[in-house]
Amino acid sequence: MHQAQIELSIETPGQGLTEITREVCGWVADQDIATGMLTAFCRHTSASLTIQENADPDVQRDLETFFARLVSEDPALYRHTAEGPDDMPAHIKSALTDVSLNIPVGGGQPVLGTWQGIYLFEHRHRPHRRRITLHICGE
Repeated sequence: MHQAQIELSIETPGQGLTEITREVCGWVADQDIATGMLTAFCRHTSASLTIQENADPDVQRDLETFFARLVSEDPALYRHTAEGPDDMPAHIKSALTDVSLNIPVGGGQPVLGTWQGIYLFEHRHRPHRRRITLHICGE
């Protein structure tokens, strides 16, 4: 059994979905592990990870629109407002999504469906540098 771990640094342009499939698959391919399990972990409380369709950009726009409607940025609704009106809503969006993904590895690559991509979901308005820890275990 082999294990490897790395921390990716991902620049986000601000609120929205940033695809990281290429970076993740590239690192997995370099690990010489044919079969195993990949864990991706977002080390932040105002961003998250998701697997979504990567063929039609309308999917990402619709998700962003849905979450904007679902979680209001009205500061009157929250106690935690010290970091701006988008901060507490970002924490809520992160709680509603995933900060960790487990993806099987087969043939030396993450086993993803035809239209699936791995995304960092930035919930804050301004650009950030986000840290994603990847850990792989397998043979």
